[in-house]
Amino acid sequence: MNKQELIDAVAAGTGESKASTGEAIDAILEAVTAAVTRGDTVQLIGFGSFSTGACAERMGRNPSTGETITIPAVKTEAGRG
Repeated sequence: MNKQELIDAVAAGTGESKASTGEAIDAILEAVTAAVTRGDTVQLIGFGSFSTGACAERMGRNPSTGETITIPAVKTEAGRG
């Protein structure tokens, strides 16, 4: 299901217009994105949770040359449902 299909389904279920439903869904997605960007965990009971984490710097190997390399630390996003 893409965003437009979600808007159509919610609008049909609530009887609201697609325009107002789209605005509401945009606001929800912006709030979730802002919270996760700040490092907060968003838990929607019965749906899932969204959070960020960190992957520490580690040693790896270049598969082409076999050379040992340092893989830098990165932030990761996770969604569980």
